[in-house]
Amino acid sequence: MARRGRNEGTIYKKANDTWRAQVTIDGQRLSFTAKKRSECYDWLRKTLDQIDQGMTFETQNLTLKEYLKDWITIRKNVLRPKTSFQYEKLINIYIQPAMGKVKLKDLNIRMINRFYENLVNKGVGPWNIRYTHQVLHAALEQAVKNGAIGRNPAHGAIVPRVEHKEMQILNEQQVGQFLVAASNSKYRTLYHLAVTTGMRFSELRGLSWSDVDWIKGSIAVKRQIQDIPGKGPVLGAPKTRSGTRTILLGETTLNELKSQNQRIESEKAMAGESWQENALIFPSKLGTPFGVMSLQKDFKKMLKAANLPNIRFHDLRHTAASLMLNHGISALVVSKILGHSNPGVTLSVYAHSTLDMQSKAVSIMDEIVTPINVSVPTGKVVLPITER
Repeated sequence: MARRGRNEGTIYKKANDTWRAQVTIDGQRLSFTAKKRSECYDWLRKTLDQIDQGMTFETQNLTLKEYLKDWITIRKNVLRPKTSFQYEKLINIYIQPAMGKVKLKDLNIRMINRFYENLVNKGVGPWNIRYTHQVLHAALEQAVKNGAIGRNPAHGAIVPRVEHKEMQILNEQQVGQFLVAASNSKYRTLYHLAVTTGMRFSELRGLSWSDVDWIKGSIAVKRQIQDIPGKGPVLGAPKTRSGTRTILLGETTLNELKSQNQRIESEKAMAGESWQENALIFPSKLGTPFGVMSLQKDFKKMLKAANLPNIRFHDLRHTAASLMLNHGISALVVSKILGHSNPGVTLSVYAHSTLDMQSKAVSIMDEIVTPINVSVPTGKVVLPITER
């Protein structure tokens, strides 16, 4: 005799003493067979819950691999090329091999936690795991919005902590040493601009002469150039909306740019018909975007020549920000120069600089409240009476 579950769910005993549960979804029947009635009941309850949360007949057999393939195809329309490439890489290297065959509706937080734990055991770095989690969580959140699953199983998953390394920066004296060592480098103006403005590497690479306003003494950051495997240098928008900005330049920096313009004209003449005009401020010898490895090699060479620590190029951005903050430039102004969304981001990233600023504030406050020895006359003091 059939026993009715909620809605259209049914549980009945078969002739071979097994139990079967059935439920109708989108006019199609789903079945589940088990040795115990309790197993069928659990399956039925779970399935009906999933239907209530939006599961359809089409998505009930959809695997994570199939879903992610469709998701990344759509996301490519809004992601920057390099971000899209990184997402696909993480999906193909980590997520698909481990959980690609799992049905989307069967994913749970225990499974995802085990996945991250296995990545840790394989020696995958915490940053890669956190980035993988970010991609998986975003994909599953969209699945929730689409009604494919009821809740995001990646929400609340445990990811490894990242130990933040102390930021490496150059002090004022070291910046001077570096720029002197780089005075004969073909990238001298790029280094100068990196230190004075804190621009990102990709932003410097994408600068065009049309971005320079010689009258106002400013430069506009409107684009970036990044290398995408299989495609080469790709032009795109800045990293964030606030990354599009205009930065005022000092007279020394403007003179550096004028010298760079003269050097480019000489290189054009030498290249002749081989020159490809892209109006880039920092092109290769043929006018195309300069090679990343070429600059990295020169950068390390300049650091060694100046007897400085082996820092990353990106640390010049940190150096610029720290010097500005330590010299009393407000976090609001620094955030605008760096292209941060708000001053809070700047202060959180450069907490070490704010500590230096606090030490100055402490010294000032100490001076203010330090008692001063004064001679107080003895005897009774008569205070004047004021009428009210």
